[in-house]
Amino acid sequence: MMGALKNHRDERVSVSVEELVPQDHFLRAIEATISFDFIEEKLRPYYCENNGRPSIHPIVLFKMMFIGYFYGIRSERQLEKEIKTNIAYRWFLGFSLSDTIPDHSTISWNRRTRFIHTNIFEEIFDEIVRQATEHRMVGGRALMTDSTHIKANANKNKFVHKYKKEKAKFYIDELEAAVIEDRKVHGKKELKPREESDTPTKKTRISTTDPDSGFLMRDGKPNGFHFLDHRTTDAKYNIITDTYVTAGNMADSEPYLARLQAQIDKFGFKVEAVALDAGYFTSYICKKLSERNIFMVMGYRRFGKRNKEVPKSQFKYVEEMNAFACPMGCILEYATTDREGYRQYKSKPEDCAVCPLREVCFSKKQKQKVITHHIWEKYKDIARKNKLTVTGKKLYKVRCSTIERSFADAKELHG
Repeated sequence: MMGALKNHRDERVSVSVEELVPQDHFLRAIEATISFDFIEEKLRPYYCENNGRPSIHPIVLFKMMFIGYFYGIRSERQLEKEIKTNIAYRWFLGFSLSDTIPDHSTISWNRRTRFIHTNIFEEIFDEIVRQATEHRMVGGRALMTDSTHIKANANKNKFVHKYKKEKAKFYIDELEAAVIEDRKVHGKKELKPREESDTPTKKTRISTTDPDSGFLMRDGKPNGFHFLDHRTTDAKYNIITDTYVTAGNMADSEPYLARLQAQIDKFGFKVEAVALDAGYFTSYICKKLSERNIFMVMGYRRFGKRNKEVPKSQFKYVEEMNAFACPMGCILEYATTDREGYRQYKSKPEDCAVCPLREVCFSKKQKQKVITHHIWEKYKDIARKNKLTVTGKKLYKVRCSTIERSFADAKELHG
């Protein structure tokens, strides 16, 4: 028998918002875990204490923004509408069924005016990470880091060219000291001091719409003006512990060590292991992580064969001789160490002249084979060996379910 259609829309009942929200609701878990009281104290300096109209309480303001982030509501107009009709949202904000919801323009004004040029969002983010650490939701022992591109609202064809001097490597002083010491050990004279005119210039595209963005040109990525979101997550429960936005033309490796140190300083992390993408596989990063006794596993790029030359991997380094041995047994002896920290090893022209591999070893214009080996290459070797261990394989595999999933969720669920 078909049931009768009932209409109880006008029925009045005595019930509280507290009773209507299920006990297992996600927002109840947030409210029970995170104390938002700190927001009031952090935002007090941004409000006038003795005049003006009463504002929306800052905790309510930020909770409204959190709802938008949690449920992928990108429009503040839509956020206002959703809160009006969603009982769980009202409960989270502390509103009754009859309370008036703040206008969407209030969120926009505060975000774009009151808090512009401040680091208040970062401070709130950091405090929530601290609370998560106190609840043992963040271990701080194994960290996953990667970056993803975010398209800028800028036409890739509207730009001007500017010639900029390339920034000196942030570790230039440490590198130069290592080069000087290495040349001294090998009996080479000291290089002339680096001059300002030695700094190369680079032709750069600057967007006329959004000059803060950078032109991204990477294999497998869309060309155009983008930003990069450099993100770190904790391996325990995949909670984001750091996020840092740069222009799209910055290398992944450039901000990494500074961001790692920032997390250690702010949260007191005792980092034991990191898993990184191939973009972080540089000699300097491997060196600094190794000096901290941090177990590191990193991806590496497989480059296609661009020519028929015998690859460097076929040449074996003989440590006791400080030389390389070629596949035919000839020795490539140390020649010099250049300013960038690369040792050059060269074969004897007379050996190469009669070698059966001569045609496939190097170009016809050259008379001898030259192999380069960075003075910090041994630290990259440590990372390579780590990845082949059982622990290294497990750790690198965790990236799929942590940092890569974090980016996927952010793009798919949070706009």
